[in-house]
Formats: sequence, structure tokens, C-alpha cells
Amino acid sequence: QVQLVESGGGLVQPGGSLRLSCAASGRTFSRSIMGWFRQAAGTEREFVAAISWSGGVTYYADSVKGRFTVSRDNAKNTVSLQMNSLKPEDTAVYYCAADQTSSLIATISLRYDYWGQGTQVTVSS
Repeated sequence: QVQLVESGGGLVQPGGSLRLSCAASGRTFSRSIMGWFRQAAGTEREFVAAISWSGGVTYYADSVKGRFTVSRDNAKNTVSLQMNSLKPEDTAVYYCAADQTSSLIATISLRYDYWGQGTQVTVSS
């Protein structure tokens, strides 16, 4: 079993940056595909980015490609999301999630087995 705790959210002006972190407990973290999703008010949860268990493969939603970077440190059981050039439409609650059963990165939330509680990101002037 994996427990996930996100941190690093907050209020930032358009064009600014934030770095989200997700701390994981559990010995199987290093074998999990890790994903980031977000959910804005009144909308469905959407895929943002994901990283393979080795860190060698990453995948991004088109809306964040070139602005966000996902990374992981298996020695520290953490996964991060560096968000640059933030836009008001990036405002949402951001969740990290662990997929322990798939061998390929998935973009649908149902494929992920464990979820954090979420951290709010607000982009506003």
C-alpha cells in the first residue's frame, strides 16, 4: 500500500512558478508509475503529467507541455511537479497518484490505485 501527501501549493501571479511535491510511504513506491492530476471547480479531474517508475519516461497533457516538468527521486520516495509560466487556467486542486499495476503510463484516473489529498494551486493577479 502507498500513502501520498502533496505539498507546495499556494497563490501565485500569472507567469510565476510553483513546485509541488508528493511524499510517498510504502516500499513499492519505486515500482509505481506516478501521475499528477488536477481538478478545477465544477470540472472533472484531468491528467497533467506522469513518470515511469525509473523516471526514464514522462508524459504530459498538451495544456502543460513545455511549462511543467515531472521528476522523481526513488531514494527519497518523492515525486515533484515543477510548474512554470503559470496561467489562470492552471488554477485547480492538484493530486498525485500511484499506479502499481500498469506497465505503461496511463492518463485516465481509474488506472491509478492510490491518491493524495490534494493541494490547491491558485494563479491570479
